[in-house]
Amino acid sequence: MSDTKPFHVALQFGHIRHFNEGLAEFSRQLATQFAARAQDLKAKHNWHFHFILPAQWHGLFGPDVQYHELSDGMRLRHRFPVDLDVWHGLHQHMRFRPPENSRRNIITVHDLNHVYAKKGLSLWWQNMRLTRHLRRAHQLVAITQFVADDIHKHLPWAPPATVIHNGVADLTQVPQEKPPGFALTEGDYLLHISRMSPSKNVGSLIEMAAVWPEQALLLVGPESTEVDKHRAHVSRLGLRNVHFLTDVSEGQKAWLYAHCKAFLFPSLLEGFGLPPIEAMHFGKPVVVARATSLPEVCGDAAGYWNGFNPSQMRLTVEATLGSQSSALETGNPMLRQAALYTWTSAASRYLAAYQRSSSTC
Repeated sequence: MSDTKPFHVALQFGHIRHFNEGLAEFSRQLATQFAARAQDLKAKHNWHFHFILPAQWHGLFGPDVQYHELSDGMRLRHRFPVDLDVWHGLHQHMRFRPPENSRRNIITVHDLNHVYAKKGLSLWWQNMRLTRHLRRAHQLVAITQFVADDIHKHLPWAPPATVIHNGVADLTQVPQEKPPGFALTEGDYLLHISRMSPSKNVGSLIEMAAVWPEQALLLVGPESTEVDKHRAHVSRLGLRNVHFLTDVSEGQKAWLYAHCKAFLFPSLLEGFGLPPIEAMHFGKPVVVARATSLPEVCGDAAGYWNGFNPSQMRLTVEATLGSQSSALETGNPMLRQAALYTWTSAASRYLAAYQRSSSTC
C-alpha cells in the first residue's frame, strides 16, 4: 500500500434507468475503465473511487470501487462521507450539486444542442438552469472541440473546457445475433441507427428512399412515438423499400453493422456521434451530415451531405460507396478513423485531468 495521502474521486452518475442510451453509455464505459484500474491505482498511489448512482446498480462495476446511493438531498447543499479531491458530474443535464467538502469540481459537457433547438422562454429557462449548474464547476470537459467552441461562444463566463474525445465501443468483439425474421438481402441494405428524434433528420432518409426505390433502407432504434411518425411517413409515400427494426440487442446491432452496405447518419445536432464510428469499426462506408461535431469526429473517412435534397443525397451515397471501395485497396480508412477513439485513452485523459485539477488547488 502506498503511504501517500489518500486521493478521493467521486463520479456522480445521476438517475440511471438503463444503460442503452448515449449519456448512460458514456458513464458506464468510463466507470468500467476506472473500476478495472482501481486496485492498481489504490496500491500505487492511494486513489479511491466513489460511484454515486441508484442502489439497483451497486456492485455493477465490481468490488474495487465504493458505492453511494443517489438521493434527492444531493440537489441541495450537502456533505460527502469523505473529503473529496475531485467530484465529477458525468453530464451537464443532472441537477445534483457537488458536495460542500469537494476541493475541485469537474463537469463533462456533451453538447449545447438546446441553443439550436429551443427558442424564446424555453431557451431562456434552459440557459438559466445550465448556467446555475455549470457555475459550480472549476473545470469543464467537452467531448469534442465543436462542443468546446460552443461553450466559449454561448457561455463566455464558463470555466475553461478541456477537450477529451469519447471512446467508442468496438462492437466487432460482441457475439453477433441475426435479428429474428430478418428478410433483407445481407450486404445490400443501407443502415441507420438512432433514437430517431427530430434532430436525427430521419425524414431526409425516407425522402431519399422515395427516389431510390430499388435500394433497401433499414431504420433501427427504440420503439417510440417518433418511430410511429416515421412509419406513417413511409406509409403516406407508399414505400416498400424502407424497413424498421426496434429495440434490438447489442448482438443484433453488431450483426446489422456487419452485414450492411453502408451506414447513413444525417443528424443535425451531435455533440459527438457514436454510431458512425461504431459502423467504421466494421470497415463500413459511412455518410453523415456536414454539421456540428460530425466532420471533426469522422474526418476524411466519411462521405458528407452538404444539403438534404433527396436526389443529391442519393448521388452522395453512391459516390461515397465508389470512392471508399477504391480506398480499400490501400488500407481501410474507416478502421483507422475508428481506432482513434478508445475508452482506454479517454479514461487515461480523465485521470490526468483529475490530477491536474487537484494540483491547482
